[in-house]
Amino acid sequence: MTDVILDISRLISRLRYSTPSGVDRVEMAYARGLLARHGDALAFAAVHPTGLYGRLSRKAALGYLDELERRWSKEADAPRQRSLPSVMPQLAALLPSGKGVGSGGVYVQASPHHLTNLPKVRRILARERAKFLCLVHDLIPIEFPEYARSSGAALHRRRIETVAEAIAETGGAAIVNSAATGRSLQPWLRPGTEIHVALLGTESLPAAAPEAGDGRPYFVCLGTIEPRKNHLLLLHLWRDLAETLPPREVPRLVIVGRRGWENEQIIDMLERCPALVGHVDELGGCPDARLSALLRGARALLMPSFAEGYGMPVAEALSVGTPAICSELAALREVGGAVPDYLDPLDGPGWKAAILDHTARGPLHMAQMARLPGWPNPTWAAHMAIVAGAIDKLRAG
Repeated sequence: MTDVILDISRLISRLRYSTPSGVDRVEMAYARGLLARHGDALAFAAVHPTGLYGRLSRKAALGYLDELERRWSKEADAPRQRSLPSVMPQLAALLPSGKGVGSGGVYVQASPHHLTNLPKVRRILARERAKFLCLVHDLIPIEFPEYARSSGAALHRRRIETVAEAIAETGGAAIVNSAATGRSLQPWLRPGTEIHVALLGTESLPAAAPEAGDGRPYFVCLGTIEPRKNHLLLLHLWRDLAETLPPREVPRLVIVGRRGWENEQIIDMLERCPALVGHVDELGGCPDARLSALLRGARALLMPSFAEGYGMPVAEALSVGTPAICSELAALREVGGAVPDYLDPLDGPGWKAAILDHTARGPLHMAQMARLPGWPNPTWAAHMAIVAGAIDKLRAG
């Protein structure tokens, strides 16, 4: 049977981390989804941290996936990174080999790992004699370079050029997580290239009792602390609330996410603004059980982003019955539909009014709660069905 080869380089590169990023979760979902569909016909491959490419021992790969999921779901607040000596045995077990390489098939990649290196990707696909099927998450660093690292636009341009060339040279196809991402990607691809739109599945968060905190209503902002997420809007709003309301009437803000880049003003406010003390909490890492509890107990998720390729936090919040207040962006509309309250990310008074309404369970909050049962929860089963159709089409072509 023709191979389906899944690249799990990203997951192996995250060996030392205790909690997952959104991209980590997506690659894991592909591993589980393709394994369920293709069974023994699925091969795992990776570019190892040593730089070596090859196929992975099936036993080692499956064991690692199991261990990683256990870590994500059960590990309490842990150090951001495990020590290198502690992971060396697992790193050695995941060393790839040339066994099985070159049997042909469809090579699936769900992360941007090593896509800045077109020659390497070309060599991998040539050795595998495989067609390339790649999930593209967004083109934000190219379209909005002001929100990326200084070198972010150039690096992402190289990734997208690699995807386009690899697809064209192997007769492959692209998967995108939203129609908005598809529209951004289309000009980079050769005419006639297949683009399959598949909304990401909503992560199934573990059952958990809502987190009560100190009894005050609270809101959650979930995502890497970086400029395009617009944390500054929320921090300035919370400073205003803290300075104008009695302390017990100020809702709490819980910011969940690692510190990213170009965020000096945000960090200065988090660390040095006296008005925020006792009202704003920052969690750099948050295991699934606590994230579930936080979302379930929140008045609403807040997502005032300037740009998004998808919007997994919105889906996660709505999936557990928590309202969302988010930016008026096409990608977020695709995820949330008619349920969330949408606002311009620069509309400070509008955000303040919406936050106060949800704090008091006002008309906006009650109306969204009434809409929530009608939200069409995107599933990984539906996503993987589209991926499976793309694979079948490439195999038949």
